[in-house]
Amino acid sequence: MTGQIPATLIPGDGIGPEVTDAAVAVLDALGPPFAWDRQLGGLAAIEAAGDPLPQATLDSIRRTGLALKGPLTTPVGGGFRSVNVRLREEFQLYANVRPARSMMPGGRFENIDLVIVRENLEGLYVAFEHYIPIGEDSHAVAISSGVNTREGSRRIARYAFDYAVRNGRKKVTIVHKANVLKALTGVFLETARDVAKEYEGRVAADDRIVDACAMQLVLNPWQFDVIVTTNLFGDILSDEAAGLVGGLGLTPGANIGLHAAIFEAVHGSAPDIAGKGIANPTAVLMAAGMMLEHVGLGEQRRRLEAAIGLVLNEDKVRTGDLGGTATTAVFTEAILRRLAA
Repeated sequence: MTGQIPATLIPGDGIGPEVTDAAVAVLDALGPPFAWDRQLGGLAAIEAAGDPLPQATLDSIRRTGLALKGPLTTPVGGGFRSVNVRLREEFQLYANVRPARSMMPGGRFENIDLVIVRENLEGLYVAFEHYIPIGEDSHAVAISSGVNTREGSRRIARYAFDYAVRNGRKKVTIVHKANVLKALTGVFLETARDVAKEYEGRVAADDRIVDACAMQLVLNPWQFDVIVTTNLFGDILSDEAAGLVGGLGLTPGANIGLHAAIFEAVHGSAPDIAGKGIANPTAVLMAAGMMLEHVGLGEQRRRLEAAIGLVLNEDKVRTGDLGGTATTAVFTEAILRRLAA
């Protein structure tokens, strides 16, 4: 197909190659819209190139400005620094967008449709950390500093309100902890409130303290539409929101910057089931749908999401995490049949 859009594909670790292969097969059935440049990241990149984020991968994303990424393993405690965080910093991907939408009936909650917009470069995730030794204990005291800037807060708040306008959303909720972290999240709240004034009459705005928001998400999630918040709070709340709609296997994410965008499955690499052919590819498929929308192929996204919905709800083809018995391949083939119908 001529006119394909250059894009970087990072299969990732664990189940990553399995679910990204499924996504590529489904995207091929839609066009194919993308010309892939396959690159490595995470543990697979260490094994092949001795670096979890090789220069070739960075160069590819810099060239294409667009990537679809499978899950990358981040060691807990020690080891190498998160490749996801490094990618966000390298390409200044300041907005992390994570929709949570009900795809199947019968769960604890029905008709959930909310979006969390998370600031991606600041907060406690800057990881300005160090230890202070006391006696023979070199790690006796651990100190971490967070950083929120006025400009970074303004940029993510404006992105959230613009997103609401573009997508017909009615309200943006600003989530913070300014009652305790008066400087760190106070500047975020103050700045976001100022931005909200620019959208009066078009998008409503309110705010919540993060712990109250976490509780209200499970008591009455329908009160939320778009949530905009800081880096750490956004990470936590977006996983909570995923739990409202069936888990991380159904939730995609987008990392958006001025010159690049990386789309991903939010879930981890699940090494315990890697290679067994039972992983759920829905999250990376939905991420691919967001990628299609980003490059102006909204109709293909709608076809993809409609096919996923029919497979889950009419064909009742579901992977084990959703209560079914389908393998990754069987699930993918069911979607391909729906797209061909």
